[in-house]
Amino acid sequence: MLLAELAETSRRVASTSRRSEKIDALTQCLRRLTPQEIEVAVAFLSGGTRQNKLGVGPGVIMAARSALAALSPTLNLGDVDRALEQIARTSGPGSITARRQLLAELLARATAREQELLVRLLLGELRQGALEGLMLEAIAQAAQLPLSEVRRAAMVAGGLTPVARAALTEGSLGLRRFSLQLFRPVLPMLAQPAQDVEDALKQLGTAALEWKLDGARVQLHKSGDEVRVYSRGLNDVSAAVPELVKAVQALRASALILDGETIALQRDGRPRPFQVTMRRFGRKLNVERMRHELPLSVFFFDCLRRDDEDLTCRCATDRFAALADAVPSDLVIPRLVTADLASAHQFFDTALASGHEGVMAKSLPAPYEAGSRGSSWLKVKRAHTLDLVVLAAEWGHGRRRGWLSNLHLGARDPTAGGFVMLGKTFKGLTDEMLEWQTKTLLALEASRDAYSVYVRPDLVVEIAVNEIQESPQYPGGLALRFARVKRYRMDKRPDEADTIDTVRQLFTRQTTRAA
Repeated sequence: MLLAELAETSRRVASTSRRSEKIDALTQCLRRLTPQEIEVAVAFLSGGTRQNKLGVGPGVIMAARSALAALSPTLNLGDVDRALEQIARTSGPGSITARRQLLAELLARATAREQELLVRLLLGELRQGALEGLMLEAIAQAAQLPLSEVRRAAMVAGGLTPVARAALTEGSLGLRRFSLQLFRPVLPMLAQPAQDVEDALKQLGTAALEWKLDGARVQLHKSGDEVRVYSRGLNDVSAAVPELVKAVQALRASALILDGETIALQRDGRPRPFQVTMRRFGRKLNVERMRHELPLSVFFFDCLRRDDEDLTCRCATDRFAALADAVPSDLVIPRLVTADLASAHQFFDTALASGHEGVMAKSLPAPYEAGSRGSSWLKVKRAHTLDLVVLAAEWGHGRRRGWLSNLHLGARDPTAGGFVMLGKTFKGLTDEMLEWQTKTLLALEASRDAYSVYVRPDLVVEIAVNEIQESPQYPGGLALRFARVKRYRMDKRPDEADTIDTVRQLFTRQTTRAA
């Protein structure tokens, strides 16, 4: 298949808000692929590449894009995949220059539309609405298989691409190869946000509430004395966390797959900031020294396998019972099963008072739906609000095409003047807000490029944020974490917006609270 054909499919998916039309476009594309092209196409249409990490940053990508576009399409999917594989393998002295040259050569062979697709893929900004759930349905439809079979296979395979190839080339027989296996990590089950504890209980009724730790998600697999630890991204990080390996080796069960969080704690049991915990997963790491300087604790909240029993299809109540039987209580996350709002509020307040983010609320009858961000798990967190100034906005994709969506946010700098950018967000915006902000920001336009409109800093917006974190990406050294729009503050002038000093004080308070 030519890359141009896939680019056209991407355009069709992005141009409609109808779920059925997106799935139909993906299905038609999948049916035209050769077996060798399936994994490449599914990766591209899902917004990534098979190589995951290519070692090319935004600067290299934009520099390479200066190449003139080809007049007619000649690139096929195999050509692109081989070129990306060569870029990913390039290392050593001069590798940045070499990767830039290789990328420039690839882009020079692409038409303007193909260049746009490739650049967005490499920047992680495809955002065409072909999320995993849609792709799963398209694979099932293209292969004429039950969606439940495809979803189950993708869950235990840890990804879509091998499942897509098996489904499209071998049918049900191919999918039977995918089962829950030790040392093959599964995609983690994910949560949706709830407004507050009351909202969570209203949705779930009697629910299991758990402290929400701001640590690193880990999945531990045990077979006898062999233990491996996998990150949220399914990477084997066992060598970096020997204390977690030792803790699970001591458990009496012969085989286990456990889901949990690892976190760096102070001596009084209060958590350190997230970025401190993540120092244990650095590229260049003296493990023994870091183990003593920054020990990690682990707390489990789910059991996916115990001995020979696959528990993922069992209800949460059964999995919690298996966890309690296999793991000592000091390694199990604090949990309360309740439908009582007063008790739930008290549990939430206790989690916050202990320095944690908030609580998770989980449905008791629900199975473990790996890779899914469904309504069975809800997260409730305390949020801070900041009044910030809109500096620019990016054009939306898919359902938001034609609207200015992703906002660039800045805090006022009373010392140097102007505004300091802290991050971006497109969350929390209703259709009415999108329509209004597009008209308003276009009236404030100062300049633009292919993706963004830069505006006069006149508009103040109230932003809810869970945390401020250190970031070398922005000039102030700080960035917003989990930012979302609450409302526009038409009653405030830009000179009344929060200052970068206020943001720094918030960062200091949260760091001190966790220290």
